[in-house]
Amino acid sequence: MIYIFKFPNFVCDDWSKGLNNTYIDNDEEKYGCKIRIPKYCQYKVFSKYQDLTKLLGINCEKKKKNSRKVIFEKSKSPYINKDTKKFGFINTNEGMIGCQDGLGYPVVKRYIADNLFDVDNNFNNFSYPEILVDFSKDPYGELSINLKYNDSLSKERKKLENESNPYSNNILILFVDSISRASSLRQLNKTLQFFEKFISYEGGFNNNYPEEKFHSFQFFKYHSFKGRTAGNYPRLFYGNRMEANNIVRMNKYFKENGYITNYCSHLCQKDNALTGHNNTESELYDHQMLLCDPNSPRYTKPIRKCMYGKDDIAFLLDYSEQFWRKYQNNRKFSLLIINTAHEETMEVMKYVDDIIYNYLYSLYNENLFKDSSIFLVSDHGVGIQSLYYAFEFYSIENDLPLLYIIVNDRKNITNDEQYFYLRINQQTFITAYDIYNTINHLLYGDNFKNILNLTDDNPTPKSPLGISLFEKIDQKSRKSKNYEYMSHKICI
Repeated sequence: MIYIFKFPNFVCDDWSKGLNNTYIDNDEEKYGCKIRIPKYCQYKVFSKYQDLTKLLGINCEKKKKNSRKVIFEKSKSPYINKDTKKFGFINTNEGMIGCQDGLGYPVVKRYIADNLFDVDNNFNNFSYPEILVDFSKDPYGELSINLKYNDSLSKERKKLENESNPYSNNILILFVDSISRASSLRQLNKTLQFFEKFISYEGGFNNNYPEEKFHSFQFFKYHSFKGRTAGNYPRLFYGNRMEANNIVRMNKYFKENGYITNYCSHLCQKDNALTGHNNTESELYDHQMLLCDPNSPRYTKPIRKCMYGKDDIAFLLDYSEQFWRKYQNNRKFSLLIINTAHEETMEVMKYVDDIIYNYLYSLYNENLFKDSSIFLVSDHGVGIQSLYYAFEFYSIENDLPLLYIIVNDRKNITNDEQYFYLRINQQTFITAYDIYNTINHLLYGDNFKNILNLTDDNPTPKSPLGISLFEKIDQKSRKSKNYEYMSHKICI
C-alpha cells in the first residue's frame, strides 16, 4: 500500500495584496525600491495551534479574575485601607511629582500604585479621578472612565487657533506596537474595512455629512529602523534618534498651535519612556491616561488581555472617545498606544479588531472626525521572537510595519500635486522620519516649507532625514549613509 502525503500549502500567494484589490508594485525603475516577497508563510500551517485564546476558551466577559486583594498586595499607598471599596487613580496629566523624569514602566507603575486613594474619603490633595475602580457592587470590581472637561483650557487654546492655518484641525494616531502590514491584513480585517471605504480615487463621503470628503492611503514599503520600539518610536514622534541630546515631544508643537492634546496607553508607561531614555523636553499632555491598575494583564502575554470583564484596550478607547466628544469644538491631537500585538504568536490582535472598528465608526458616524486626519501606524512588524523566527517571512515582516492614513479633504489639501505624491509614495521606500514630517506638515500647513531642519541644538518639527508624504520623494537621492543605523539595507 502506498501512502501519499499532501504537503501543507503555505505559499505566500496573497502576501503582496493590499486593500481594494491593490498589490505591491515592485517596478524598480518607477519607484526605486524593490522589496523581497517571501515564498513561504509558515503561519498558514501553525496559526491555529498558536491561538491560545481560542484553545483555552478565554472570554473576557465571562472570566473575571480581578480582586481587591491584588490591589492591596501591590500597593503601599497610605491613602487606602482594608475597608476601601472605591479606588481612585491619580490624574497623570496633572503632573507626577517624583515620577516626571522616571525611567518608564517600573517607576510609573510604582508611583501610581502607591498613590491610590479612597474615593469615599476624598483627600484634598487629589482631584476626583478620571479612572475609578469600584468593588462596592461587584466583587470582581468595575473600572469606569470619566474624562474631565477643562473649560478654561478649551477657551485658552481657542485663542491660539487664529495664529495658524493647519491642513487638519484634528489628528488621531493609532500606534500599534509591533505589527506588520501583511499581518494587519490577517488580524485587523474589520478595522481595515474602515480605511478601505475611502481608498478610491474620488475619496469617500459621510452620507449624513456630505461636506466631509475622505481619502485613504496605504503604504507598502514603509521600513522600520530596528526590531524594537526604542529604535523606531523616537524617530516617528520626535523626529530624531534616541541618542540625540535634545528631542521634543510632538505634542508641544500642537499645544502652541491651539490643539488640546491627549495621550493614552493600556501599558503603564509615559510617552518618553518609549524612547529608551528621558533625554526629552518634558511636556505633559493635556489629558493623559495610563492604565496602571495592579490587576492589569502583562502586556506580552500571548493571550487575550482581560480586566474587569473587558479587553483592556476597551478602556483606552473609551477614554479617547470621551476626549473627542467633550472637545469636539476644539482642535485635537490624540495619540493612542496599543500594545496588544506585542507577543510572540501573532494571533492576539484579531481579538481587539471589533473594538477598534467600533471606536472608529462611532466617531465617524457622529461626524466627530470632521476636518480630521487619521494614522494607523506601527514601529516594527513582529512583537517577540518566536517559533517563526527561523523563517524568511518573519524577518521580512519585521522590517515592514503597517501604515494607513486617512485625510479629510475639507480644505482641498489633496490638490492635484499633493494627491499625486501621496499616491506615488504608497509604493515608495519611506521611514518613520517621513511620517514625522507628514504629521507636522498637517499641523503647519503651507508654512511647513519655511521651517528649519531639526538639529541636536535646535529642535524643530522637521527632520532633515524625512520628507513629507505630501511631497516628492526622490528615491535615488536617499543615500544609504543617511540610514546606516537601519538593521537592514534600504528596500529589504
